Amino acid sequence: MAIAIDIQSVSRSYGPIKALDGIDLSIKAGEFFTLLGSSGCGKSTLLKLIGGFDRPSEGCILLDGRDVIDVPANQRPVNTVFQSLALFPHMTVAENVGYGLKLRGLSGASLKAKVEDALDLVELPGFGPRTIGMMSGGQRQRVALARALVMEPGILLLDEPLTGLDERLRQQMRDEFGRLHRRTGATFILVTHNQDEALSLSDRMAIMHKGRIEQLGVPAQFFEHPANSFVARFVGIDTLLKPERIEMRDNGPHAIVGGQSLRLRAPVATLGADSLVAVRPDRLRISESIDTADLVLTVVATTFRGLQTDVRLTFADGQSLVAVVSSDSPAATMKPGTQVPLSLLPDAAMLLSGSGMPPAA
Repeated sequence: MAIAIDIQSVSRSYGPIKALDGIDLSIKAGEFFTLLGSSGCGKSTLLKLIGGFDRPSEGCILLDGRDVIDVPANQRPVNTVFQSLALFPHMTVAENVGYGLKLRGLSGASLKAKVEDALDLVELPGFGPRTIGMMSGGQRQRVALARALVMEPGILLLDEPLTGLDERLRQQMRDEFGRLHRRTGATFILVTHNQDEALSLSDRMAIMHKGRIEQLGVPAQFFEHPANSFVARFVGIDTLLKPERIEMRDNGPHAIVGGQSLRLRAPVATLGADSLVAVRPDRLRISESIDTADLVLTVVATTFRGLQTDVRLTFADGQSLVAVVSSDSPAATMKPGTQVPLSLLPDAAMLLSGSGMPPAA
């Protein structure tokens, strides 16, 4: 049965270092929730607290309304798939999967049946007799998942389990997580620094930074309404421009950058001197005519990325943005110095707080 999680004013300090700083978070029963952030932001610390592997310095953690601060890890309805997988190399696949059940006292035909069901669930039927050394990286990931799922946990914690896999295997296992979540109905919590994993799997997600949650919501909100410049940069909106000024015109607010005008998404909040203009690359188009363009910029460089090519363009003040074009289009082969007319689709540019960004931004 899926379990709801309530995290109330949780902090965790290690001497003078505050790994978590007043976290408040509610995760619904049966939700696929992702904690996204760079190394050291506190996401794995929070996962350990939920799993019972560590204790908060302050605050409460409730599972279905029950405070579990004093409940040890082995008595919580939680299982974890670690980054290291922590499989036993001297055991067979079946022995690894059934280890937790054996500790519970299950044996014989009942144990064998549950192990076989778990291996079927992760699409490894018949692999029970094999040793761990005979398994590929992706297969070992599946064994670790089977070992966690065979315990029928209400909560499954995934602590950066795809780190170290090649891109093909990452995609395969990413799809596997989604399939298993739908089949089991358990509450899944994924910790990752990979935005593609978070965006493709999550019902909701949180971006963490310096022990705090910067933004919480469904994946689309992080692109449509990023909370600040740090969030925008983290989800891949890399163009962050320092405006000369903001002007209110008849058709809405505009930011002046390098002497050119970018229409901003309205309304524009009153922000400080650190405010930056975030420009979504998916809402830029190369125009046919300079006369009808919103911007005219200069090509600095092009970078081939397979099906797409990044075209870096600069303003007169040296600030730059990247337009993404098809690699078979004429724009992909433009030479440095070429003048390029650009059109901005609605809501392409947003004025955001510079919160969380280093001064160099």
